[in-house]
Amino acid sequence: MHFISDELDNYVVRHSEDEPELLKALTRETYQKVLQPRMLSGHYQGRVLSIISKLIRPKTILELGTFTGYSALCLAEGLQCDGTLHTIDINEELFAFQRKYFDRSKYGPQIHQHLGAALEIIPTLETTFDLIFMDADKPNYINYFHQIIDKLNPGGVILSDNVLWSGKVIESLDKNDLSTTIVLEYNRLLKEDQRLETVLLPIRDGLTVSIKK
Repeated sequence: MHFISDELDNYVVRHSEDEPELLKALTRETYQKVLQPRMLSGHYQGRVLSIISKLIRPKTILELGTFTGYSALCLAEGLQCDGTLHTIDINEELFAFQRKYFDRSKYGPQIHQHLGAALEIIPTLETTFDLIFMDADKPNYINYFHQIIDKLNPGGVILSDNVLWSGKVIESLDKNDLSTTIVLEYNRLLKEDQRLETVLLPIRDGLTVSIKK
């Protein structure tokens, strides 16, 4: 679903920061070798993630949903020099692909991959986070939220992706559509949780920024 015209979208991208060469290469290889390459954050959203991370200057980042590593590399651009990024994904076939690009970047030693179910891994992480990026399977968004909220430092930020869900959030709801149902409930949760201050941005498929009070 296009929320603005292609012409206006192209103007927005042209007047935003250029995509780093390493990420261009990652995108090319993802489209050549990986199923569902559109799951990539992509140039424009990647630059949005990068600049938000640079504004926050996090010491610790948690990412739920690595895919081929594009968004992790964007978020890592804002890490403090001694900071760490933990990224979780269940797809073991992409583990080596991710590592290759992490190690080609200067952030490789700071990025820690976790392979498996996020609901099992999150409780084992013995740290708290300044920035959390939610971009995993939508039916578990609320479950993830309840696990991460106490691991988010005061003043920390949750970035939640795909919260407009291709516009389905304002369409008639199919009672069998679990993903849309959960996204709707998750959006209400972020808005109503008194621990958070939230704004939903109409960027690509929707990106919510929530600050922990």
